[in-house]
Amino acid sequence: MIQIAPTLDVATCRALRRTVFIEEQGVSEADEVDDLDDVAIHLLARVVGEPVGTARLLVQGDTGKIGRVCVLAQARGTGLGAALIRTALDELRRQRGVVKAKLGAQTHALGFYERLGFTATGPEYMDAGIPHRDMVLMF
Repeated sequence: MIQIAPTLDVATCRALRRTVFIEEQGVSEADEVDDLDDVAIHLLARVVGEPVGTARLLVQGDTGKIGRVCVLAQARGTGLGAALIRTALDELRRQRGVVKAKLGAQTHALGFYERLGFTATGPEYMDAGIPHRDMVLMF
């Protein structure tokens, strides 16, 4: 049973991000930890009650930025990541004045986001030592 919902349990979201980004992908703590968690909407995905994924949403004017998206290795390939992004989009559509969603996708995940309706924009760039491209979805 999958449950994805907004949460105030930022500590669990940070622990998931630490596992995936810092421990698995080698992102530095300085690149992962910032001061935006306090102003963000956090989504937490649970399978049979166990936390397995998260995403962070920031509203910036008419744009909802989806970031810090991660799913633990044991839950990848199950459709959980797509469900997490769909929930993020639903949450952003509920935010007053938001007309588009934006994210910075690791280049290996471009196809994943394209299948969810996003379009890549702009050139490839490095973020935390990992190649990314910006992607946008208009509501």
